[in-house]
Amino acid sequence: MEKIIEAKGLLSKVKKSNRWFGYDFNMNLYRGCLHGCIYCDSRSECYEVGEFEEVKIKGNALEILENELRSKRSTGIIGMGSMSDPYNPYEIKYELTKKSLILMERFKFGVFIITKSDLVLRDIDLLKRVDKCGRAIVGLTITCGSDELSKVIEPKVSSSSERFKALKALSDNGIDAGILLMPILPFINDTEENVRDIVKYAIESKAKFIYPFFGVTLRDKQREFYYDNLEKSFPGLKNKYIARYGKNYSCESDKAKELYALLGRLCDEANILHRMEDINNLFEMNKEFEQLSLF
Repeated sequence: MEKIIEAKGLLSKVKKSNRWFGYDFNMNLYRGCLHGCIYCDSRSECYEVGEFEEVKIKGNALEILENELRSKRSTGIIGMGSMSDPYNPYEIKYELTKKSLILMERFKFGVFIITKSDLVLRDIDLLKRVDKCGRAIVGLTITCGSDELSKVIEPKVSSSSERFKALKALSDNGIDAGILLMPILPFINDTEENVRDIVKYAIESKAKFIYPFFGVTLRDKQREFYYDNLEKSFPGLKNKYIARYGKNYSCESDKAKELYALLGRLCDEANILHRMEDINNLFEMNKEFEQLSLF
């Protein structure tokens, strides 16, 4: 289901102390999501999304974005996908992400895209053009080496193997791309085997980075949705979560320390970045560029 809404603004400035993946501005062209991931934090009440499975298309997004980019005194990197996947199924029809990349190229802004969809491959040529004038990097969220497990916890997205293929295609085309290994769900995919499989496929796909979180965050509506799905797919696991984590927001895997160490060792051996400070260095661009008034 879709709904057209009007946005008041698009770009929000990211504080330097909160900068992940090197981006300076955050932007979401859509609200809500159809992926059905059982763990999605964006269902939380604090984000005020409402009917989460109803995707809201920001009908005036491109007009607002053009005006906001024109008004900036200097360029920066725009993060996309923190709340709603920029390559959700409605992107095929509305092309807000594609058209926003055209604007970013025009105004010499860079982009960091978070997605779980291989639809990103449609825009490879655009990403290459943005990368020449700013910076274009893609982070594919991949939490399972197994397609079978992926379809249980992320039922309506591209399979893990499809995302690895997309990662390789991006890399082969000169786009720096990597993996967001998060969230890793306690008692489900927090295993050494899963970590080893993902690193193995990452190497084959020429991933530039892997950034992990060995745990999951849970609160209000998100927790309710997660526990409902645990009861359906992993009977009895809800009670194990309640006993272990109570109502904690951050639920880190009991194996986190060992898994971080394992991932770090495997990534170092394969020359894959895994520390945020190193990943941020990928995004360095000329911050001194002053946009000409003709823009």
